[in-house]
Amino acid sequence: MAAKILVTGADGFIGSHLVEALVRQGFDTRAFVFYNSFNSWGWLDNAAPDVRGKFEVFAGDIRDPHGVREAMRGIDTVLHLAALIAIPFSYHSPASYVDTNITGTLNVVQAARDLGVRRVVHTSTSEVYGTARFVPITEDHPLQGQSPYSATKIGADQIALSFHAAFGLGLTVARPFNTYGPRQSARAVIPTVITQLLAGTRRIKLGAVHPTRDFNYVDDTVAGFIALAQSEIAGEVINFGSDFEISIGDTARLIAQVIGCDLDIESDDQRLRPAASEVERLWASNDKARRLLGWRPAHGGRDGLARGLAKTVDWFRDPANLARYKAGQYNI
Repeated sequence: MAAKILVTGADGFIGSHLVEALVRQGFDTRAFVFYNSFNSWGWLDNAAPDVRGKFEVFAGDIRDPHGVREAMRGIDTVLHLAALIAIPFSYHSPASYVDTNITGTLNVVQAARDLGVRRVVHTSTSEVYGTARFVPITEDHPLQGQSPYSATKIGADQIALSFHAAFGLGLTVARPFNTYGPRQSARAVIPTVITQLLAGTRRIKLGAVHPTRDFNYVDDTVAGFIALAQSEIAGEVINFGSDFEISIGDTARLIAQVIGCDLDIESDDQRLRPAASEVERLWASNDKARRLLGWRPAHGGRDGLARGLAKTVDWFRDPANLARYKAGQYNI
């Protein structure tokens, strides 16, 4: 396609997979990465050989409106993923989440309005729902800010949607549930379990194991973003989830089964959220995504989760990949 796409947060877990998928599908792609003195492009430094050199890189800071505007010049569609997402870190550094998630989003939508960008896909999170009041969770579920992180994402979502309502910006909100896969940070539970087990530990440390989550393999999340980028839908919020819930404890046991080992789970107090901040249950309704986009997860249900976990474990088994992680250290 001739239209040029900008991906913010392109150096991160989902963003790097998204850039690769866009390039493979023939999109003219610009990757917005976080400026640093090492000239690191994050995970894009390790982009697959078939996409290296086939995307443009812009190094900047999503919190800076001038850099954001410059990155968005000549862009048709913005896929906005840049955010701070670690919940424990948001407990002691909430101001950085306001600056990155809310102000960063304002910078994107303001520049999109001023520059005449045709389409923006803003990334939300299932954490904005808080503990489920009903399941499966539809897009009409109440929003509950149970952590500073989720509160800032609610604020960012509302800023984004307000620019559609007030100014007619062609904007849609993508709301992925718990995405997992290769390259994910060990602050997330699935890489935490995998890295500990592959490091030889059989008594692994976790926080609460009773909450349930709806895990969505990264390729499915990426397919949802691309479907939204190609659609004309605007002013909508759309869940991307597998429509399957599983407890953290059962997820850890399934990972051990995929790896082919036993495990014991040890409760680690520093990994526990404050009681009222813990999201006890997440289970996505993906009916809207099916109806409006024809999107369906290729890794749905327990069998699909097992297949996605096997792909993820295979990536972590590579010694070069596993060496990037500090398996014995709690990552916030």
